Amino acid sequence: MTAPLVHVRGLTKSFGAHRVLDGVDLDVGKGEVVVLLGPSGSGKSTLLRCINHLERPDGGFVQVGGELIGYRYAGGRLHELRHAAVTRQRSRIGMVFQQFNLFPHRTVLENIVEAPIAVRRLGRDAAAAEARGLLERVGLGGREGAYPRQLSGGQQQRVAIARALAMRPQLMLFDEPTSALDPELVGEVLAVIRDLAGSGMTMVVVTHEIGFAREVADTVVFLDQGRIVESGVPAEVLANPRHDRARAFLAAVL
Repeated sequence: MTAPLVHVRGLTKSFGAHRVLDGVDLDVGKGEVVVLLGPSGSGKSTLLRCINHLERPDGGFVQVGGELIGYRYAGGRLHELRHAAVTRQRSRIGMVFQQFNLFPHRTVLENIVEAPIAVRRLGRDAAAAEARGLLERVGLGGREGAYPRQLSGGQQQRVAIARALAMRPQLMLFDEPTSALDPELVGEVLAVIRDLAGSGMTMVVVTHEIGFAREVADTVVFLDQGRIVESGVPAEVLANPRHDRARAFLAAVL
């Protein structure tokens, strides 16, 4: 049996006295799309941030592509990696946030090429050519000279997706990528994510867009109070949830 691309075991994380993740186990196969659902505060975003070590777990571990993220194992113990090593690992894990986090004083093209030049050591011309191709892919061909302020929220988020893809990640994480958008702009961003799913990109997506989850997810995972309480194919979890908390949540949002 093929090993999962993402392997999470026993993940715990607390902020002060509040335990946000309480022993999470999660596997994501290569090419699989996993959608995380659950009420606010259930641990969805923290789980994503632990996967790429933006948050340091209190316990448990994360492996991506068979490699421990944020740590090395030696002498029977986990030892945290240096910042440069963690940065190298993160370069293979793309992440798109609620906010677009584009540099406002740089053009669309400049926003996209910076990391490939600095981290992948691409020449500027090669990085620019790749960036233009990615802009075509997300429906923004010809906008490379625009500044973020000249773009709609949906367009800025699509630039953020292109920027993440420019690092050629093996895994993409999306943390409520449409929550900061006006309703009429949500569809254009979801269309890009849908296209990525069709291309075989491995993705973990936090979203409240239930219709999108039903259409695109291979697996829907429901979290409550830092624990996975239900997991399965969308037709089962969304249409016939077994857990009381999942039923109550879906009844409120559907």
